[in-house]
Amino acid sequence: MPKLLSKTHTGLLASALAAALAMTATTANAAPRADVRFVAHLDITGGQRPENITLEPGDSAVVTFAYSRQIARISPTGKVRILATLPEPPAGSMTPALSSPFLGGIVRTHDGTLYFLYATGSSDLTGLWRLRPGGAPQRIAALPADGLPNGLAIDQHEHQLYIADSVLGAVWRVPVSGGAPTRWATTPELAADGFLGANGIKIHRGAVWVSNLDKGTVLRIPVSRHGKAGPVQTRASGLVNIDDFAFIGHGDALLAAINADNEIALVKAGGQHKVVLAGVDGLENPTSLAVRGTTAYIASGAYFTNNDPNLLAARITPGK
Repeated sequence: MPKLLSKTHTGLLASALAAALAMTATTANAAPRADVRFVAHLDITGGQRPENITLEPGDSAVVTFAYSRQIARISPTGKVRILATLPEPPAGSMTPALSSPFLGGIVRTHDGTLYFLYATGSSDLTGLWRLRPGGAPQRIAALPADGLPNGLAIDQHEHQLYIADSVLGAVWRVPVSGGAPTRWATTPELAADGFLGANGIKIHRGAVWVSNLDKGTVLRIPVSRHGKAGPVQTRASGLVNIDDFAFIGHGDALLAAINADNEIALVKAGGQHKVVLAGVDGLENPTSLAVRGTTAYIASGAYFTNNDPNLLAARITPGK
């Protein structure tokens, strides 16, 4: 995900794939389509810039607010409820690449437990955190203070969490019970090229998939029978500024949030991609996506537009 400007620096395309989107590209002069709706307009002055999203039963979404250190639930009617605020880091702490403390990826288990990532540049707070229903946030695994834990994915079957580190160019693995992290994958394809490398991350069809923001790639890393990382494969390229992504259907087609370019791209299984949503549809620097059934939920952090961070819902229709 990109930095705030002040800190330097949602119809879908008809696809031949059974799981693709029935979405058509928009033009700058078009009106927002009827099958894209705002779930919530968020409070930019209150720091409500959503970085990552996970869905709950009943169609509520839980998001991380990147720079306000908060976890929040957004109801289907757009009501925002703060679930937790993370501790402020010690004076003088500086988060690598971003300077300010940063809340990144978030996932949810079936019992309602939330896991999320917090980066502060300080060794006492940087790492993987857990929030049980009715409880208080607790760090369950420390991660290197000189890294930027960003994307988070969960293998529910194997009870493992996978973490994309955008600064150290690595994928970490931590049991859901917590404990010492394992540097599961380190490869040049995960490295940054000027700003941030490994960013979004998902578990899909026996592999860990990772986006690289700087290099504009989507990578697939097979998980071996013994849980080790297999050889990395580049499955899509030319997606510079890709942040998070989400698979649609049972194949390898996905939606990608192209953050700084203010776009959502449909990426087919073979790597071909096309812009299917843009600013005219309500996007404000999309940071993350989550798909449930026939709906894609898209969070926008407005990091560059500095206008109307929001949560959108777009209808997904099977291809013909």
